[in-house]
Amino acid sequence: MSKTTRLTMAQALTRFLSKQVTEIDGRKVPIFGGVWAIFGHGNVAGIGEALYPLRDELPTYRAHNEQAMAHAAIAYAKANFRRRFMAATSSIGPGALNMVTAAALAHVNRLPVLLLPGDVFANRIPDPVLQQAEDFSDGTATVNDCFRPVSRYFDRITRPEQIIPALARAMQVLTDPAECGPVTLSLCQDVQAEAYDYPDSFFAERIWRQRRPRPDRDELTAAVAALKGAKKPLVIAGGGVLYSRASNELGKFVEDAGIPACETQGGKSSLPDVHPLNMGAVGVTGTSAANRLAEEADVVLAIGTRLQDFTTGSWALFKNSGKTIIGLNTQPFDAGKHRALPLVADAAEGLAELGAALKDWKAPTAWTESSAAGKTAWQADAAKVTASTNAAFPSDAQVIGAVQRAMGSGVILLNASGGLPGELHKLWQAGAPGSYHGEYGFSTMGYEIAGGLGAKMAKPDQEVVVMIGDGSYLMMNSEIATSVMLGLKLTIVVLDNRGYGCINRLQMATGGANFNNLLKDARHETLPDIDFAAHAASMGAIAEKVPSIAGLETALQRSKANDRTTVLVIDTDPLVSTEAGGHWWDVAVPEVSTRPTVNAARKAYEEKRQMQNVGE
Repeated sequence: MSKTTRLTMAQALTRFLSKQVTEIDGRKVPIFGGVWAIFGHGNVAGIGEALYPLRDELPTYRAHNEQAMAHAAIAYAKANFRRRFMAATSSIGPGALNMVTAAALAHVNRLPVLLLPGDVFANRIPDPVLQQAEDFSDGTATVNDCFRPVSRYFDRITRPEQIIPALARAMQVLTDPAECGPVTLSLCQDVQAEAYDYPDSFFAERIWRQRRPRPDRDELTAAVAALKGAKKPLVIAGGGVLYSRASNELGKFVEDAGIPACETQGGKSSLPDVHPLNMGAVGVTGTSAANRLAEEADVVLAIGTRLQDFTTGSWALFKNSGKTIIGLNTQPFDAGKHRALPLVADAAEGLAELGAALKDWKAPTAWTESSAAGKTAWQADAAKVTASTNAAFPSDAQVIGAVQRAMGSGVILLNASGGLPGELHKLWQAGAPGSYHGEYGFSTMGYEIAGGLGAKMAKPDQEVVVMIGDGSYLMMNSEIATSVMLGLKLTIVVLDNRGYGCINRLQMATGGANFNNLLKDARHETLPDIDFAAHAASMGAIAEKVPSIAGLETALQRSKANDRTTVLVIDTDPLVSTEAGGHWWDVAVPEVSTRPTVNAARKAYEEKRQMQNVGE
């Protein structure tokens, strides 16, 4: 008979987490970087008590907002290329539901996070408890069912022994390159405190290693044949290149074959910006160099990308009617999208085998040389829009130029939503793999500061620069205080355009009136004049408002010597965006309107829709 130890379910869960490890660069490390926790009824007595004895080997971090702490956990996993991750636990009810948006973010971006929300009593005797939402027709339903569609694996623990198979399945999902995503274990609060005789083998140390599936022989043969027949091949690098740590393989592959490459938001920094074959961003927020090639390409090797609409220009970008798409991806769902030739494999393994099979084959010299000329032209355009200025309200691009000049390409640059992802995708000159950290799969306003905190936890020796608009700052800024409390320095640049400038521009582009986006166009009696620097300082940050682009560069230089989070605020123009590069994006315009500007926009919209490749 196997030996057992009597523990509560919560104690068994936390002990199990503390025993899971991985290997990085030959060194064994805990796979869980810690647990984020905001305690309340539903987790303070169970999980809270269970975490306390393990606080050294499984650190617990206190946050100020449940959604933000889950964002930090997700950013930690992204910065670690999914090799390590974190857990987050909340009370029942509103605390749990605050994490649902973060779960969706992780789900869309294929990122691992273990969510441990408290739930109602399994025995139902005290029902309805505080913060319990009752379903009149379903006695089993709780608000935590909202996690189901945004979790890769969901389980509700209603008996203490159920945690054994649930955690086994959770670890499989969290570490699987194809199925990776958020796991939600909904923990009934009475069951957290119930005891069971757990087998000691359940707590044995286990090493989890990243699986690297190699391509199927027939799929590889088809992909090689397509590439060898290409006259105008193009590589699109997605986030899977980074998660596979395949940048070296990608560089060797494109150099050997002379194939130009471009990058999605998730894949940006797969190759350094200075690489001669890196054409930069592709799609709606793409460079002119990358998008011209995408329009002409006859074979597109899409590596580790979901091929979402910003990448494909709403499927109007790839104009070559005879094109072939090769989907190199660990996930068959992504590999076969849009009639692609699937090549289901790890990015590094797939690129290595593709390169070996191509042997001495190279893309036509004229195509490779043409891509180089396009990159040179784009760099000239980018230099113009990011140049320093004395304007009272500089553009986002000019602020980006200032940050780039002051901080260089060696920092981790983090962003998520609004107009900044589009400008940064085009204009930021990324250095090492992972130095560009964009959350544009779910484009979650409020991810930025919390995400910066998670990235800093993953890479404490690196400078983390967060660029954020005033709208996102107001949605979620509480983790500035957490960063100060934990001694994790961030450099945060707040671009204040006094509203939701990005959506205001989209509203104008679709014929709409300036309405409810900029503060001046929203219903008001008094326009707010928000002192973001004073607000950040009140949470313990070093903060100042800078008067100009030159002042921003000087302040950024000074910030390098600061010992804690620094927030720099600059006023910007809400109407200006970079016209160079880019591509049409499908945003439906009303068919019927009394406004002539909307009718004109609808006519232009119908013309643009003719470019879409229906059925692909």
